[in-house]
Amino acid sequence: MKKRQIIDNVEITDVAAEGKSLFRYEERVVFVTGAVPGDIVDVEIHRKRSSYWEGVVIRLVKPSPIRIEPRCSFFGLCGGCKWQNLPYEEQLKYKQREVVSNLTRLGHLVLPKEETICASEKQFEYRNKLEYTFSNRRWLTGEEVGENRHRLEQGLPQLEMRCAGFHVPGLFDKVVDIDKCHLQPYPSNEIRNYIREWGIEHNLDFYDLRSQQGFLRTLIIRTSSTGEIMVIVTFGREQKSERESLLASLHEKFPQITSLLYVINTKQNDTITDQEVVCYYGHDYIMEQMGDVKFKVGPKSFYQTNSEQAHRLYSIARDKAHLKSTDVVYDLYTGTGTIANFVARQCKKVVGIEYVPEAIEDAKVNSQINEITNTEFFAGDMKDVLNDAFIDEHGRPDVMIVDPPRAGMHPDVVDTILRANPERIVYVSCNSATQARDLQLMSAQYEVVSLRAVDMFPQTHHVESVVELRRK
Repeated sequence: MKKRQIIDNVEITDVAAEGKSLFRYEERVVFVTGAVPGDIVDVEIHRKRSSYWEGVVIRLVKPSPIRIEPRCSFFGLCGGCKWQNLPYEEQLKYKQREVVSNLTRLGHLVLPKEETICASEKQFEYRNKLEYTFSNRRWLTGEEVGENRHRLEQGLPQLEMRCAGFHVPGLFDKVVDIDKCHLQPYPSNEIRNYIREWGIEHNLDFYDLRSQQGFLRTLIIRTSSTGEIMVIVTFGREQKSERESLLASLHEKFPQITSLLYVINTKQNDTITDQEVVCYYGHDYIMEQMGDVKFKVGPKSFYQTNSEQAHRLYSIARDKAHLKSTDVVYDLYTGTGTIANFVARQCKKVVGIEYVPEAIEDAKVNSQINEITNTEFFAGDMKDVLNDAFIDEHGRPDVMIVDPPRAGMHPDVVDTILRANPERIVYVSCNSATQARDLQLMSAQYEVVSLRAVDMFPQTHHVESVVELRRK
């Protein structure tokens, strides 16, 4: 086996994409994980390409002056929160720089003076949704591997391998057993730990990710700004007696759960969007509140996972739309109609379009809950629904608000937007690289008049950006 190259005593000089950092070696960029600018480290190279290398830190020789101690004991193992070793003010600086860099370097856009990034008031316990995996193949540390070897030699029982937590990055069949995640508030950790311990105590079959067999499979916990809690337990097969015993015990232990649901998922992937979700106790939804607007969130509904920061994000988008009471607004990629209903009272009409039919039904319900009567929602592929005939039928937009997925907009959608020729466009994005590409396609007809980054996910490299466009 070929020995990997090790580079000693190098200084990390900058932050890179996807939570990585970098340094230069022999006129080549080397991307590494687990370091911050200013660290002096030893790096083992594990991948070589013609224009760059990739490596991992194997020794921290001298810590950077800005490095901080991660709060989570699982930092570096579970794959999340890659910036917990970076002070929050530094995270914000690099996030803002990334947005500006992508829009100018990739989009070749002329930008106004950008506004200060909108920081999250909560740096921990901000998530309203987390998903966990049950597995019979727990990730073992080096010490635990040695202990298991000793136990085997002594004829002693092996360490418990059943677990509940997050996948190890790059290893589909290994799960880090989590006792405390700092991203979701009480009682998220307590619920997960209780189900895991109950399953072990009652000798339940935890899911085998290789053979795709097992009883306890996944867990979703959603908490809302209104204090409601939704728990969705997914089982890999039906075992009625065990399922009912577990759910009854969970309900008794945590009476604050307002929506206790379950899924029997026997297929080969974990998504529940195509599965029947059964309500065991309470409602099959929880309620969210954003300003004076309420939202019904079901088990399959998309809702921004940082509730408080979502309110700020949509408020910024609404302000940049400069809405008038006579405006017709199109909300593209409307999801469950969050933005559409949030801005509806400031304009004449909102037309929302979304690919997922169930989300559109939720959007209509959310309008009804809030007694909003000037919204219309349509389901279908954006490039097929949004065409000239649709615009002629439902009115030419004065304003378009677009919030596409990470992949950005299809070129046909951009073409239709340009033909619709709204006076103002507000582009909300979770990926400023694809946002830059789309804005460049519109740059002959629209100019960027304002820009603001919004931090939705502290401790990670992810950042949202809101760009206001004005017709030239």
